[in-house]
Amino acid sequence: MKKLLELRYVIVSILILLIVWQIAFVFSDYSAALFPSPLMALQALGEMLVSGQLLTSLGTSMYRFVIGYVLSVLCAVMLGLLLGCIPPLYRYVNPLLQVLRPVSPTAWMPFVVLLFGIGDVPAIVIIFIAAFFPVLLSTASAVFRMDPLYFRVAESFGIKYPALLWKIILPAIFPSIANAIHVSLGSAWIFLVAGEMVGAQSGLGYQIIDARNNVRADYLLATILVIGLIGLLLDYLIGRLEKAILRAWGGA
Repeated sequence: MKKLLELRYVIVSILILLIVWQIAFVFSDYSAALFPSPLMALQALGEMLVSGQLLTSLGTSMYRFVIGYVLSVLCAVMLGLLLGCIPPLYRYVNPLLQVLRPVSPTAWMPFVVLLFGIGDVPAIVIIFIAAFFPVLLSTASAVFRMDPLYFRVAESFGIKYPALLWKIILPAIFPSIANAIHVSLGSAWIFLVAGEMVGAQSGLGYQIIDARNNVRADYLLATILVIGLIGLLLDYLIGRLEKAILRAWGGA
């Protein structure tokens, strides 16, 4: 029943968006070629599905996203655990991380393209950067600020490294990591599209640029709609994964 209610909220939200869009189209003075109606965008979506263009672009983008995001989260969690477990190292490295963290991943794009050229790698690197700092800082901070009681209990039971990481530290700080993973997922998906607009010649981001260059606003808006829906789906899936891990560790 709860899942049906959640699905209802999603459907109603999308319908409201389409209604507002249609009203804006009806009362707009712009040409339909520049600002198409929802029906025109849906027709363009159907054309892209029939031609295979959409599935090809989606497959390319998801390939880049999965590689960049998974590698970023794994590296960030492992490095965050290391920094958090060595307080002096964390205190020295943290200021540098705080300097680099606010820099937009796309600001690195000229150097990324210079080093890796055009293709999959620049987009993967941008996704990696977008997801890396939130997860790294949340993990390191959570370990650094853990209640010493956890370590005293572990010592009483004779739990030492590396078992201490899996049995005590990770279950204790996982809610903080999960929140960072959730936030970084949205950032990584956003910057995947931005990265493909500049450093790739395929994928959903490139498809937006191609539609703009060919003055196909219907294709452009259809692609934007797909990007939003995929982002919603990814958010749902990562939420389900978080709950499964919490249940496995007795946290839910």
